[in-house]
Order: sequence, then C-alpha cells, then structure tokens
Amino acid sequence: MTKTMTEGKPLKLILAFALPLLLGNLFQQTYNLVDTAIVGRTLGSNALASVGVSSSVQFLVLGFCQGMSIGFSIPVATKLGAGKLHEMKQYVYTGSVLAGIIAIVLTVLTCLLCGSILSILQTPAEVLSGAYSYLFTIFCGIPCTILYNYLSSILRAIGDSKTPFFFLAFSAVLNVFLDLFFIIVCHMGVFGAAFATILSQGVSGLLCLFLIVSKVDLLHPHAEDRILEKDKVMHSLNMGIPMGLQFSITAIGSMVMQTSNNTLGTVYVSAYAAGLKIKQFMMSPFDAIATAASTFASQNYGAEKSERIHSGIRIGISLAVVYSLFATAAMVVFGRDLSMLFLDAGDTAILNASALYLKSIGYFYSVLGVLIVARQSVQGLGFSQRAVLAGVIEMIARCIVCLGFTSSFGFIAICSADQAAWITGTLYLIPTLIFCLKRADREIACSKTYKESV
Repeated sequence: MTKTMTEGKPLKLILAFALPLLLGNLFQQTYNLVDTAIVGRTLGSNALASVGVSSSVQFLVLGFCQGMSIGFSIPVATKLGAGKLHEMKQYVYTGSVLAGIIAIVLTVLTCLLCGSILSILQTPAEVLSGAYSYLFTIFCGIPCTILYNYLSSILRAIGDSKTPFFFLAFSAVLNVFLDLFFIIVCHMGVFGAAFATILSQGVSGLLCLFLIVSKVDLLHPHAEDRILEKDKVMHSLNMGIPMGLQFSITAIGSMVMQTSNNTLGTVYVSAYAAGLKIKQFMMSPFDAIATAASTFASQNYGAEKSERIHSGIRIGISLAVVYSLFATAAMVVFGRDLSMLFLDAGDTAILNASALYLKSIGYFYSVLGVLIVARQSVQGLGFSQRAVLAGVIEMIARCIVCLGFTSSFGFIAICSADQAAWITGTLYLIPTLIFCLKRADREIACSKTYKESV
C-alpha cells in the first residue's frame, strides 16, 4: 500500500501513481457531470442555471479545502522520503487537528453568508431560490469535503493513490443512484442534487478513515506523536493555507467571470454551466499528472535526490502536453455534441454558446497543462507562497478581461478570460519553477556537504 518514489524509474512510478488518481478524478467529475445532466434533463434549463450560477463560489470554497488538504500532506511526503517517521506522524496529527478546526469555521461562515454571496454574484431572480437551496446544501457538506480530501491526500503522500480511487469510484456510483432517487423519485429538485453530492463525498471520507484506522499503521500517530508543536503547526499552515488560497484566489477571478456572465442572461448562464462542467472534466488528467509529479518531487526532495526531482517534473510537463493535444481535439471538434449531455437539441442558442466557449479554451489547453504541473511542482518543493502569486496573476488577468470587455464584447469576452489567465500565469510560473529547482539543488548540496563533514 505504501510506496516510496525515491527509487525506480521515474516515468513508470509517475504513471503508476497518476493512473488511479486520474481514474478517481474522472469518477469525481463523472458524478458532477451526471449531477448536472440529471438536473438539466429532468428539471430544465432554469434548474441547470441554478446549479451553475454559483459554480465559481463553490470552486473558491471547495478549492480552498482541497488545496489546504494537499498542502497539509506535503510535509508528510517530505518526511517519509527522508525516513523521519516520527516527524511524519506528528504532521499527520497536526494536519488532522487543523483540518477539523478549519472545517467548522468554514461551514459556519459560508452558510451564514450564502444569501449575500448570491446577491454579489447578481444571480438572476428566476433562479435565485434554486441557487440558494443548492449552494447552502453544498456549504453544509464542507466537513465531508475536507474529510475526504485530507485523508486521501495523506494516503497519496505515502505513495498510495489506488485506495482513494476505489473509494471515490464507489461514491461516484452511489451519487448517480442518489441523484436519480432524490430528484426523480422524491422530487427534491436541486436540493436533492446537492444532497446526493455531499452524501457521496461523506461516504468516500468515511471509507478512507476506516481504512487508515484499521490497516495503515504508518499513518497512526501514537501518544508521543499527538502533540501540537508550534513549529509544526506553523509549517503545516505555511504549506496548507497558501495552497488553499492559491485555489481560492484563482476562483475569485472565476467569480468575477461568473458575475460578468450572469449579467448576460439565462442563456449564457446555462451555456457557461454546461461548458464549465466539460472543461473541468477535461482538466482531470492534468490534475492527476501534476499531483503525481508533485508527490514525486516532495519525496525525492526529502531524500535529497536532485536529479530525480528534475526528471520527475520534466516527465510531468511532457505528459501534460501530450494529453492536451487530445483534449484540444475533443473540445474544438465535439464541443457542441458534448454540451448535449446537459441540454436538449432544441436549446440551440445555449448549445451554440457552450460550443463557442469550449472551442475558445480548447486551443489553449497545452498552456493550461504546463501551468498546472509547474504550479503543483513549486508547491511540492515547499514554495507554496510563490504559487499563490501565480493565482493572483491569473485572477488579475481574468478580472481585466471580464470587467473591461464584457460590456463591449459580451460572451466573447467570457470566452477569452481563461486563456488570458493561463498565459500570464504560465509566463510567471516557468521562471519561478526554475528558480525553485535551483534553490532546492543548493539546499540539498549544502545538506550533503554538512553530513560529509561531521
């Protein structure tokens, strides 16, 4: 179950690690797609807009939870690579406590602010009630989201990407059945779709917890490990909070994009909701490859193996570029057909707008692939704060395009905002990654020199 990535062929290790993660991501996106498809097909385009109108806010909050969880797992991977198991278990315990506290605080705050958030987003009046029901329910499920993401992150940190996949696959199938039951049988509307999503996520988290408690002794903090030391709390926060903020800052740009798009009317709200689901699905391989490359870099950084760090990141970027060619072809050629997963053939205007959005972003998917791998690699090497700046740059680019050009160019501006963010973010991240690699090389060289001198 536990697998170190400090020995063996990098390409084979990265592919073996990334494949279960990719399948897990695809299952997660699949049940998001099914969720959206069932809503659009059974409840209509207004219900689809109710689900999609707050997608950027969901990404902001849930993205923070995911990024924070991954950040908390970075010291776990590093200490495992270094063979310091006592410190690794201390970080497991520290991350667990911090994740629990943050889950409570986030749930309370977001539920209280739900109505204000939808107002700020200029949610159309005809979908406001459904949007509130859906978003409030998703916010209530934040503890489930953090439970799964943190536990799956620490499992991946010790080299186990298969177990989270199996649990997520089970919950994806469960979500499909719950969607159909709550929406079609129980007539619970968009609330039923949201409830099915958080319930399925909670099942994934509980399965991870059961497995760790019963079988993964390596992740069991003993009595002497269950101590909150200030330096480890601060280091965990320095890894987790910037990483969570990086996701959230990027999402702020998406919120501005969502808000600008909401002013264009329900047709474009529905088109963007459908296109966004397909975009996120097509991004899943990037996330899997980037997480594999980042975990590889973290473990080998702890093991002080510079050449393997460089090799792993090069392989990650190469794999992302190769996959992007397939993604581009699919979105450019079949964008309209893919949108019909959520919409009826008679929704011509919505389908055309969704196809335009997918075609516009599809041509730039290779840039997105490089950006995601470079960003996670920077984080995996322990430079989370520098990755935050990439999120700020992406946010600024999206805001400039949406706020500056939507009034003049309408949906065309919305279709151009992602590309502007990806290009500017990548132009910053490439030299940043090179700097971080050189700094890591120097630190490893100094550490080896010191060990040889004593």
